[in-house]
Amino acid sequence: MQARSEIQFKVGDKAVYPAQGVAEVVNIEEKDIAGNRQRFYVLRILDTDRKIMVPVSNASAVGLRQVISEQEIREIFDILRERTIAFDNQTWNRRYRGFMDKIKTGSIYDVAEVLRDLYRLKTDKQLSFGERRMLDTARSLIVKEIAIARGQTEEQVKTEIEAIFLAN
Repeated sequence: MQARSEIQFKVGDKAVYPAQGVAEVVNIEEKDIAGNRQRFYVLRILDTDRKIMVPVSNASAVGLRQVISEQEIREIFDILRERTIAFDNQTWNRRYRGFMDKIKTGSIYDVAEVLRDLYRLKTDKQLSFGERRMLDTARSLIVKEIAIARGQTEEQVKTEIEAIFLAN
């Protein structure tokens, strides 16, 4: 893991915004907010084309981070391969809240755990509508980031991830 305080992005860099996915830094603007001059990263979320402004001074606090490395991708695949899954008998909405909290952390490892756990749960029982949507969200966040990190198509990454679950 990198030190959280030294994150610096340039226009054109790719960054990951928690729960939104990979974004491109399209601009760095200065604005006056309550008499204070602040610099902002202007991000365009690649998946939705949505624009988000993040204060440069607050980038690490909101969880803005660099796209993962090949080493981190291997760690994610290790998480996806883990078979341990303990769900005691939580209600679906309690599980849902726990999964949502993990996705909001912005940690790709937490998102990988959500994907693994929901995928394994799906083989045992039918997922609720919210859980199915969350499974799609977690899969999408991971697939897009790995595809961008490796320069692969999303389809190639999706196939590789599906193979992990089919093998287990």
